[in-house]
Amino acid sequence: MITIRAFRAIDDLEACQKFVIGHRHVLENIGVKKVTSSKDEWMYNPAAFVIIVEDVDRTKVYGGARVEVAGGTTRLPIEEATGYLDSKIYDVVKEYAVDGTGEICGLWNSREVAGMGIGSVFLTRACVTISTQIKLKTLFALCAPYTIKMAENVGYHMLQTVGNKGTFYYPKLDLIATAMILEDVDTLSRGDREEVDSVMSLRAKPIQMRIETLRKKELEIHYNLQIPNIDKWYESGIIQNLNK
Repeated sequence: MITIRAFRAIDDLEACQKFVIGHRHVLENIGVKKVTSSKDEWMYNPAAFVIIVEDVDRTKVYGGARVEVAGGTTRLPIEEATGYLDSKIYDVVKEYAVDGTGEICGLWNSREVAGMGIGSVFLTRACVTISTQIKLKTLFALCAPYTIKMAENVGYHMLQTVGNKGTFYYPKLDLIATAMILEDVDTLSRGDREEVDSVMSLRAKPIQMRIETLRKKELEIHYNLQIPNIDKWYESGIIQNLNK
């Protein structure tokens, strides 16, 4: 039994620190020592939201992901990661930011839950779920090969106007990342029906327990995706300032 909960980064710095440590450990295990989405500046960004996977006592962290919103104190990770390779990404993000855009990033899971769908299925689902609370209309992602299918399942498609028809060598020369975009966060019209239904269920009832089945294995997940202090986010005016 695990818990997947959402919060704004600046509201729980202790959990953010656990996230950073776990993410760095996973990256080091695959030989990556520096990656833009693993920097810790996001912890102090008022436009960064965190999804964390932990035990029910909140003592152990098994994985996490973030939704970062354009207009915060830092550029989106996809801009930081690929802008020096193709500056068109800046104009693309700027265009979508007017209506509210962000990025799913920093997705990881520990070896303890490898193969359970934490890092691909359930975290992606949770990030897309909370994006309507944050008032986003679109979402970017820079996907490793093994996360492309899950992104497509929730409605993403390749962003072919940047890089080499959407691909980049990142975070190192022997790894390929694919730029993707979800253009209808509200409706997820391109998404797989079963996955879209799961997202819509969580949006309607963000605090619930579900028995999830993946590869014929069952996993009890307590979702707590109602973002605390969400009114403070609305009052921040970050997206409204971009509209102006």
